[in-house]
Order: sequence, then structure tokens, then C-alpha cells
Amino acid sequence: MDRRTLLKTIPAALLAPGHAFPAPGPAAQPGKFPALFLWGAATAGYQVEGNNVNADIWLLEHVRPTIFTEPSGDACDSFARWPEDLRLVRSLGLNAYRFSLEWARIEPVQGHFSPAMLDHYKRLIDACRACGIVPVVTFNHFACPIWFAARGGWTAEDAPGLYARYCERAARHLGAGIGVALTLNEPNIMKVLRWFSPSPEFVATRRAMLDAAARATGSRRFVTGLVANDEDVDAMLAPMIAAHRLSHEAIKSVQPGLPVGASISVSDDQPVGGTTPVDQKRKEVYGAWLEALRETGDFIGVQNYDRMRIDANGVAPPPEGARLTHHGVEIYPDSLGNAVRYVHQATGKPVIVTENGLDTQDDALRAAYIPAALAGLHKAVVDGIPILGYIYWSLLDNYEWSLGYAYRYGLFSVDRKAFKRIRKPSASVLSRIAMRNALPALSSTTR
Repeated sequence: MDRRTLLKTIPAALLAPGHAFPAPGPAAQPGKFPALFLWGAATAGYQVEGNNVNADIWLLEHVRPTIFTEPSGDACDSFARWPEDLRLVRSLGLNAYRFSLEWARIEPVQGHFSPAMLDHYKRLIDACRACGIVPVVTFNHFACPIWFAARGGWTAEDAPGLYARYCERAARHLGAGIGVALTLNEPNIMKVLRWFSPSPEFVATRRAMLDAAARATGSRRFVTGLVANDEDVDAMLAPMIAAHRLSHEAIKSVQPGLPVGASISVSDDQPVGGTTPVDQKRKEVYGAWLEALRETGDFIGVQNYDRMRIDANGVAPPPEGARLTHHGVEIYPDSLGNAVRYVHQATGKPVIVTENGLDTQDDALRAAYIPAALAGLHKAVVDGIPILGYIYWSLLDNYEWSLGYAYRYGLFSVDRKAFKRIRKPSASVLSRIAMRNALPALSSTTR
């Protein structure tokens, strides 16, 4: 299928600015995905744009001590090279591109909104529309302005209102072109990470880093949505939920027909042995957010990378003989379909897979993982789960926060000096599935 033919298959409802897409029905043929399915790839501004010097994470990278293995620097230089990144999305025949607005660029100083930065993101959104790609826009993908973190970040009493004000301003400038909006990216991530029981040394270094950032900004407490002390993780839950609700209202006030939701990090939680704390884990990590998104949201973004085996003592290691990445993480494609089923059963909401992927230096593993994960997702579609799309993480090998550049999720590698993007074979695997809107002929669902 050539590009012109592909564009004819993208429903007008998806391309009409500011209009909600209808939920797709079940797949009509074996192995096929619904006709209105979104196929995309994702980036996040801080991880690809580079030199986001007014962001809280930038400061944490540069204070001492720090838990960040290396600074983000120029990242993938996508602030300048976004047209090239968009061409990569087009080259794969995808009909959606997920990216984030960077609050620290748009409001670098409290109360000062930059028309130039808003126009920058408007050009990206308009360019997506011009080439038939649905802009899936995340209003906050972890990074916040330094001034916000220095006020206590998401723990501050007025944090929800400040965030909603930013969202309203951004939506008013950009909302007519956005196809799908997410208020927040993985606001439950800190609760997820607590289940991995970080070492006392790591916890101490993290606290010292945040103390150094507070001193550098002359503040009492420096709190971010990605890095926080344990006492702040619990304190930020209610304000972040309030921020989601208020920003949802703010975006809808500008574009009532725009689909608005949020994404959460969801593992495939599996009990090992007899009595295990799986239910406790789900209540702590997902419970409040699933309730909030059931009440306020047109869909839920599911972000899944793994299964978590839980025994009586907590997180259990992968089973003997399991396939592992070079970082020791189990490769378990079925986790995606299982996570989607859990979220829909808990909320009744439609789902968009807003992130799913594999960190590996062996692209053959990624090329095998993508259709295997999609086979499990397709089974959920066949069973009647309203799944609106699949967005792979990530388009590019990029900056993976405190882990630096050692992790490789991308469909394209990036030369760190010349910034040349190099297509991996796994990109062609996803491209063929998206162009056909169907699984490979020999997948388990069609045998």
C-alpha cells in the first residue's frame, strides 16, 4: 500500500481537528485491527529536544550529588529536527505521532507564557495535520519548570490551579489542531518504582540531590513528578489527581469535542505461589488513578513494558530460563494484552496503548517482540475490549532520564554527534503491520 492509498484509509473523524474519534468495533476479519485504529510512535520533549534548561530535570542532572548517570545535553536535537522526525513517522506509514508540550519552555518563569514556544508546537501540530498524521499530545511528560518544582512541585496546595492555567493557555493556542490529548504521563510512576525497593544508598543519594536542588533555587523543598522522596510521593497523589481533573476541564472548555485522558504505568501483575500482595500492589499503584480516570476521561492511556511477578516477599525474579534483555529485564510480550484487559475491566473505559516497547541492543529481539505483543492486544480486541490504538515507545533511541543513553527502545538509532537517524529492521516490522492494519499472516491468532 503506498502513502496516498494509506491516507485514504484514515477516517475523516480522526483528521478533523478538535473532534472526538468514535470507538472502533471488533476486528472484522481474523488478524485484522479495527478500521479506526491509531498506529503511532512516541517521543517526549525532554527526552529528544535537548537543552531544556528551564526544566526541573535539567537542574537535577547538574547538581551534585545526582542519581543521573549523564546529562541530557542536546538529546536528539529534535527541537530543531522535528520535521525530520515527522518524516520518519510518515515513512513508516503510521497515522499518529505522540509527542509532548514542554511546560518549562512555554512558561519558563511563573506567569510568563512564551508565544514563540507555543508557535513552535503549533507548527509541529499543523505539520502533522498537513500530512495526515493525528497529533497525540501530552501536556506534561514528567518535566516541569524549575520554578514549579522549587515551590514544592505537585505537593504545593496551588499546584493543580497553576497546572490547569498552563493547560488552558496551551489548549487555547493549540487545541484546534490536537487530535488526542493526555493531561499527564504516568503520574503513578513513583509508586511503581517504590515496589522495586531501591537500595538505601540510592535513596540517600536521591535525597541529597533534591536537597542540593533546593539550595540551588533557594527553596525549602524541591519536588518533581519523576524524582521525589518517599514522603512526597504520597503527598503528591491528591494534588496530581486534582491537577488532572482541572486540566481536563480546562482543555475541554476550549475544545469540548477533543478526546482527553491520561496515561498510567501498568505492569502485568502475576501472583507467584500462595498468598501474595498483588491486590495490595494494585490498590497502591493504580487504584486512585483508575477511579479518577473512570470519572474524568474519555479514554485511558496504558503504558506497559513488563510483567511483575509478586510472591509473599514482594517482587520475584524472572522464572528460570526466561528470555532477558541485556539489562536483565524479562521479555514477556503477553504483558501488554493482560494489562489492557485489567485496566478496561477496572474502569469500563476505552484504551489507547500510549507506550509499549522493548529496550534491547539486539534489534532482532525487538522485531520479534512487536508482533508478539500485538497478537495479545488483538486477542483483547476480538474479545470486545475497546482499544483505540497502539503507539510504540519510542520513535528514537533517546534520553532515558536517570538511566542516560544506555537504553535502546527506538525504531531508529541516533548518532550522538551528527544526530543522523538510522532505521532499524524492527521499524519495518511495525510499519508492515500498521500499513496492513493486520497481524502477520503466521501470527498465533490466525493459525
